[in-house]
Amino acid sequence: MNWFSKLLEKNTAAKKPTPKAVTSAAENPSSQQTDSAVSKPSATHRQALTVAQLKKFAPLRDLDDAALSSLPHLSLTYAKGAIIFSLGQSTSSVLYLLAGQLSMQPDSDSRYQIDADSTLANLPLNSGSRCGATATALSDVRILEIPIELNRLWTDKSQESANCVELIDIQLPEPINGSRFFNSFAQAYRENKLRLPSLPDVALKLKDAVQKDIGIRGAAEIIQLDPPIVAKLIQVANSPLYATEISINNCHDAVARIGLNATRNLVMGISMKQLFSCTDPELMKGMQSLWKNSLYVSSLSFVLAQECSNINPEDALLGGLIADIGAIPLLHFAEQFPDGGPSFQELQTALPYLRGPVGVLMLHTLGFPEQLGNIPHQAENWLYDSGSELTMTDIVILAKLHSYFGSGNARDLPYINSIPSYSKLNHGKLNPDFSLMVLKKAQNRVNAAMHLLS
Repeated sequence: MNWFSKLLEKNTAAKKPTPKAVTSAAENPSSQQTDSAVSKPSATHRQALTVAQLKKFAPLRDLDDAALSSLPHLSLTYAKGAIIFSLGQSTSSVLYLLAGQLSMQPDSDSRYQIDADSTLANLPLNSGSRCGATATALSDVRILEIPIELNRLWTDKSQESANCVELIDIQLPEPINGSRFFNSFAQAYRENKLRLPSLPDVALKLKDAVQKDIGIRGAAEIIQLDPPIVAKLIQVANSPLYATEISINNCHDAVARIGLNATRNLVMGISMKQLFSCTDPELMKGMQSLWKNSLYVSSLSFVLAQECSNINPEDALLGGLIADIGAIPLLHFAEQFPDGGPSFQELQTALPYLRGPVGVLMLHTLGFPEQLGNIPHQAENWLYDSGSELTMTDIVILAKLHSYFGSGNARDLPYINSIPSYSKLNHGKLNPDFSLMVLKKAQNRVNAAMHLLS
């Protein structure tokens, strides 16, 4: 059965769709505007968009034609000046801009504009359970409305792929689909012949021991088998992340100060640096770049986790560090490929398609728990919806999106207030202004975390 058929079964009103795009603010006590502030559409069009028209939008473009042709949807028309939805309002739909211009006002002093002919119009205006901005029509506009179950089922589909590592196939896009190297890599992946590096014995022994409720003394005895890790652990314990007025100089006291779970994650993180290594000079530069970026995402995950109550920052530190771990087997494969592999720039082009499934397989092989093992597959799945509660994956997604701020790669990414993970962190207060304030306030901590794991 096609996975999308669940959506059609749940929405028996597909032939009689409701014109109501969002739940009224009166039904949602947290809404910051009244229902009267939201305009009703001046017209509701029930004629179906073509498959080609729907494939303009993400994640609709990844559905098959049969699912798209049966997709329940509406086209809503609003006049200039109309308020399409308001900040904090509950929503039962995913909305896209079909025509016209919108002004988006998130919970900040700045606003942004979306034009129907821009790349950003291919992304949802909102995709979480609450609207992250107030949308005002700058011209006559048409809005595409789709049931919010789309996001939940899209997440289920993505999660099923991540959980069945043995069955995942790598779909190579153009133009790398015709490459001998990338086809060979995909074949090695399917046949389980990739070289998957292993963590040091100390990290693996400590991971297993902590799961068996080992004490501080037992953990210290394991860690002491690796003097460089001991030295780094003591450095961490005396760093601004944990330091008190009393300095420590032994492994036992370092574990006691940091805590067993945090110690395990730090040892795993310290050990992971050894995985980002190869002998080819150009690829080694690429490995170093990937490691530095992984440290940055890891540090951002740590900082963002401090803004919520149910995610351990030390766990988030490790979660961010493994987000791009799937790149390691790819670079090792390139190093060993006969007649020379592609350049690092070509490998970077392919990474968005390969690091997810390969990263999940690698963490599955290393025995990482499911909470962390699916992160490589979802880290840049901006429309991932884990449900009502904030999860580790949500933190890494937000950290990943933050890591692109200020870079040329940020131009075609969604606004942070439009993704499902946004509204779960600190009750939706992660607006652009707040994000900059948090990153500036925590810069010393970010630098310390990057230094300690570098």
